[in-house]
Amino acid sequence: MENIVPVVDAAIKKSGLSLKDIDGIAFTQAPGLIGALLVGGQFAKSLALSLNKPLIAVHHMQAHVLANLLQEPAPAFPFLCLTVSGGHTQIVLCSSPTSMKVIGETIDDAAGEAFDKTAKLLGLPYPGGPLIDKYAQLGEAIYKFPEPKIDNLNFSFSGLKTSILYFLNNAGTANVYKEELIVDTKVRKQFIDENLNNICASVQERIISILINKLKKAVLQTGITNVCVAGGVSANSDLRKALTETGIALGWKTFIPAFEYCTDNAAMIAISGYYQYLANDFSPINIAPTASSSF
Repeated sequence: MENIVPVVDAAIKKSGLSLKDIDGIAFTQAPGLIGALLVGGQFAKSLALSLNKPLIAVHHMQAHVLANLLQEPAPAFPFLCLTVSGGHTQIVLCSSPTSMKVIGETIDDAAGEAFDKTAKLLGLPYPGGPLIDKYAQLGEAIYKFPEPKIDNLNFSFSGLKTSILYFLNNAGTANVYKEELIVDTKVRKQFIDENLNNICASVQERIISILINKLKKAVLQTGITNVCVAGGVSANSDLRKALTETGIALGWKTFIPAFEYCTDNAAMIAISGYYQYLANDFSPINIAPTASSSF
């Protein structure tokens, strides 16, 4: 509430335009933290009413997908997009800017949550995903964590998180699946401190292999070889590298947003709103923000 007026004012001034030059007002309607959504939604409604401009409700996850259209070269339709964040892990078949279908998603935890929960187990501060990526660059993936056996295009990360917990509770011994704490907390902490880089590299390798293996399966099933990535976890350096290398090896055309378009940003909402404007996809003034929503 404190920041939204000065931020919008600064954006207008930087653009060199004025409010009367704007054709429509787009805002994130769902999903997300309800407090933030309410503030943005009410401000957007007020602005649309005062300017007599159309109101455009944008789905947050669809906007992440369309972040790939913010730069050149942009993917041609149709394309597949692996959307990975702290709250979502999805494979989306995008037929046009306004036509998308989720063909695979997590049945429990998201990839970003697996990164952050692992970081918490390692004693790293939140958000831990970027820190795991940082330490992984200094280590080697010498520990082998199991890959979930999910036959379709869906994901699962809860079992991986559990195996990481047991592994740490056993200080890396062979009994990685025993739930109880085998070693005392001092030994556990010493093991983590002495092997942090290798643990991070091993965890990161497994999470990324799960994501890439599902993408390979999605490409085989759909025949679509234009492949994108989006969401906060798409800023992960090893995921970006793995997607690029896989694309080269298998003949895909791969697209990776710039770092500033990976995490939540206004530009992705704007481009989604732009295509909805072209399609006359406007919203009534009484539309309500929603904390959770599927496509």
